[in-house]
Amino acid sequence: MKRFNMIDEEFICEHCGKEVKKLEYSARDHCPYCLYSKHVDINPGDRTNTCKGLLKPIGIEKFKDTYKIVYKCEKCKMEHKNIMAIDDNYDVILEISKN
Repeated sequence: MKRFNMIDEEFICEHCGKEVKKLEYSARDHCPYCLYSKHVDINPGDRTNTCKGLLKPIGIEKFKDTYKIVYKCEKCKMEHKNIMAIDDNYDVILEISKN
């Protein structure tokens, strides 16, 4: 069973270089500007993955009453999914959904 460790912290996106603020209502797990993430967790929020590669957004999937961003790690090639945040850039989401 996956365990969720709530970590909502500010960071500088390693892909676009923008400052990313806390999400406030859940754990921030990707950049809302370019949607990239970082391969740092094995279970949500545990920060135990040694890969540390960038997770490139490659698709969008319907999930309950929202959507998930589908990622592929640029380093280890593993695929991963994260729920979209309310402040995500919808222009980027639309572009990714065309794939």
